Amino acid sequence: MKRTLIITVFSLAMSASSVFGQTIQSQHNHAGHNHAMPGMTQAREATQAGPHGGSLKQTGNLQIETIVSQGGLKMFVYDRAGQPVTVDRGRGAVSVRVEGNAKRYRYDLLPDGKGALTAPVNLSQIAGRQIDVDVQLVGIAASTISFNEVATVPASEQQLAAAAIARQKICPVSGKPLGSMGDPVAVDVNGQKLYVCCAGCVGAVKSDPAKYAAGRPQITVTTATQADAAAIAAQKVCPVMDEPLGGMGTPIKVMVGDKPIYLCCKGCIKKIQAEPAKYLAMVYGNGTQASAQPAATTTAKITVSTSTQADAAAIAAQKTCPVMDEPLGGMGTPIKVMVGDKPIYLCCKGCIKKIQAEPAKYLAMVYGSSNQASVPAGTEQVREGIFKVVSADAPFIAAQKRCPVMDEPLDAMGGPYKVNADGKAIYICCPGCAKKIAAEPQKWLAVLKSQGVDAPLIR
Repeated sequence: MKRTLIITVFSLAMSASSVFGQTIQSQHNHAGHNHAMPGMTQAREATQAGPHGGSLKQTGNLQIETIVSQGGLKMFVYDRAGQPVTVDRGRGAVSVRVEGNAKRYRYDLLPDGKGALTAPVNLSQIAGRQIDVDVQLVGIAASTISFNEVATVPASEQQLAAAAIARQKICPVSGKPLGSMGDPVAVDVNGQKLYVCCAGCVGAVKSDPAKYAAGRPQITVTTATQADAAAIAAQKVCPVMDEPLGGMGTPIKVMVGDKPIYLCCKGCIKKIQAEPAKYLAMVYGNGTQASAQPAATTTAKITVSTSTQADAAAIAAQKTCPVMDEPLGGMGTPIKVMVGDKPIYLCCKGCIKKIQAEPAKYLAMVYGSSNQASVPAGTEQVREGIFKVVSADAPFIAAQKRCPVMDEPLDAMGGPYKVNADGKAIYICCPGCAKKIAAEPQKWLAVLKSQGVDAPLIR
């Protein structure tokens, strides 16, 4: 079976001589120390910029320029005077390790006919990540050269922009999600790029750049007053908890930019601060707050009571409310919700509806994955059958930890992503692993099972 690599590569045939093979085996590098056979030249640590913009290192009578790009690795060789040295008869090998991963991947360096030794490797998926590269060269000016290079794979302008938009998330003027009004528009603010949702917001940023420089709408919190009565009556319910405003005391008023959102209690404030665009859309997007709740995914009986001293140990073990992520006890005596025979403790009665609507989700958050746990299928595809994950996937990603195909951390290659394996969700580190799952779903489910991971059902 072909081995799926951490990065997509063009496999190059090894054409070095047997002497080269023996030389490679006779030398190796480790962090903090180095062993070399006699006659082998080691590069000095001092580096400077080379003629092609790469990193230049001195190796005895030669200088080696290393260039790392999204298209792979390239080596130019110069003499002490900086004149190019032919590499037409040279060969080499690079051993690459991506930061955060223990594995190394080896590629051959061969003459490209343009004065360099090249290993064409697609590194675009790890743009912005640091890589550790061990390099060995032979057949160049009668020398055998070995050195280590640490570099960062450069990101393209498009990738940098996409990352900045993903970090910013929302328009600081309108509060709308970036991308909801078409391609975001970049605005220069004191030499830094800020993104707004549409051209209509550009003027506001330019007229008051200091106000919008942070890239997020200003969020202020106050207690509602009598002047807010009409707006509270119009909004009716808290968008976080779906509770009637006023049912838990005087509503909290959160100003997101120039738009007020009213909340049932102070425990909801963190949700607005974390995802202002989401809640602005719920309150102002279509004129309604209420949305259909997902159907319950379990038929277990649900009962509600106030916790007692007998629950103290279980409350201490659970620590926080799975709905609000608030410390249990911080809003009064915790509420005890029995889902079947499993208790879930909540910070306040406002959280009960969430458990009743999605019991499997919160059971998984408190107890980990189980036979009843389920996640949504997903709506945002990166490729056919491969979906971006959502917040409901978080506890199952934490439980699975690693891609079963590559045995890599799920975030090693831009993931995690979600695929359907015979009705269950398997999380993978990169889209390239999806074919393996699709070809043998039960095999990979069994691999997870052997690791103590029960894949959640897809609903």
